[in-house]
Amino acid sequence: MYNEIDLDKIDISAEPPMEEPARQYYFMAKCREWVREFEQRNKRHPLACIQTFGCQMNARDSEKLRGILQQMGMESTESETADFVLYNTCTVRDNANQKVYGHLGYLQTLKKKNPEMKIALCGCMMQEPKVVERIQKTYGFVDLVFGTHNIFKLAELFFQCVASSNMVVDVWDSADKSVEQLPTERKYFFKSGVNIMYGCDNFCSYCIVPYVRGRERSRPSKEILAEIEKLAEDGVKEVMLLGQNVNSYGKNLSQETIHFGELLRQVNEIKGIRRIRFMTSHPKDLSDDLIAAMRDCEKVCRHLHLPLQSGSSRILKLMNRRYTKEQYLMLAERIRQAMPDISLTTDIIVGFPGETEEDFLETLDVVRKVRYDSAFTFIYSKRTGTPAAAMENQVPSELVKDRFDRLLKEVQQISSQVCMRDVKTVQEVLVESENDHQKGYVSGRLGNNLLVHFPGDTSLIGQIVPVELVEAKGFYYIGRQWSERNEKIT
Repeated sequence: MYNEIDLDKIDISAEPPMEEPARQYYFMAKCREWVREFEQRNKRHPLACIQTFGCQMNARDSEKLRGILQQMGMESTESETADFVLYNTCTVRDNANQKVYGHLGYLQTLKKKNPEMKIALCGCMMQEPKVVERIQKTYGFVDLVFGTHNIFKLAELFFQCVASSNMVVDVWDSADKSVEQLPTERKYFFKSGVNIMYGCDNFCSYCIVPYVRGRERSRPSKEILAEIEKLAEDGVKEVMLLGQNVNSYGKNLSQETIHFGELLRQVNEIKGIRRIRFMTSHPKDLSDDLIAAMRDCEKVCRHLHLPLQSGSSRILKLMNRRYTKEQYLMLAERIRQAMPDISLTTDIIVGFPGETEEDFLETLDVVRKVRYDSAFTFIYSKRTGTPAAAMENQVPSELVKDRFDRLLKEVQQISSQVCMRDVKTVQEVLVESENDHQKGYVSGRLGNNLLVHFPGDTSLIGQIVPVELVEAKGFYYIGRQWSERNEKIT
């Protein structure tokens, strides 16, 4: 829709529309007026920097925010010495919050040198009332604060911000709909995330996400499919379907009856799309139909991120995960029976309140039986406002550190062994970038999401090319390109 709108033709002398997204296009046009005034004063374009903390959902949100800023007339930069700096925050763990506070100290120094600079904070961290209170009390140099539910209002809020000498705070407790028809500036021209739902209804006892992202809200499938069709027309080869728990997609849609497996099948039919990924799955909602859809849809990547969190049924109950160790292992077995070549990855928390050595050994047992390609391992982080934060028997830090090190060693050893299975085979790689560490090399991903580095130049970026996997390095491969004549390209 936004490609068809000429912002210069919007009458900004009239009252702003009430309906969305027309209201936001009006304010984008109003902000263009501010940009022109800035350019006259400073003889240059205003620069905008967005720093993203957190998950794939945040990364996708930042692409939307960047698209809005671009339509307003700002130029993007990676440098925080910009005229407008926006932190899109995460609050899953306390250290994510502390990282933002640390960065704000640096921004205060920059703002003293450039008083015209505007600083904004948005995202999950801003959904916590105590955080907003702290920002207002301690970080008065921040100009704008908004949350997860109204990121689409960036242009309107920025306009309020430049018109006011006071901090603008606009944080919504919840949202009953999303506004999607807005500009987006993608990081990659060949792949894109696509939000299929927002929020979470699971309320795991350690997790703040349901409180900051709200309850589950699924987008209508027609909207999702139309967005992906446009992405395909724009040259996108890979899409990642995003949600806090994609397996429960469709449960709250009143106008249609659809589940995630059927959505995958429909996306699989879209011409031009070569790969389909999704993130994240909750084991309690992973149905046999979804397994069948993954097996039968040739575009769906053979990779499944299936968070375990703990291998102890007792701890899983305290976590409110709603499955047992035995149920998880049975699910993993069903998945492997349907797709023997599947790559399984996971999340594991060490040191949850009340975790004993026996509980930890149960986790190690699951790791050894499932044999994950990789695992994200975390030390339990107490999040104020969650049930787990008030639990007794918090595990001493020295015990947690010892268990974490043992788990990491086990995960790395198994991952190294699992990665060896594909050595000397030729696999398709979606090339994503130049290699940061070795000149003359490029980096890309297999369907199972593992990285491959091999000789090549920037002309390969965005292409899917056959690569022989020469050497496994634990979490990645070294390869060499394979020609159509089955000859190695050196």
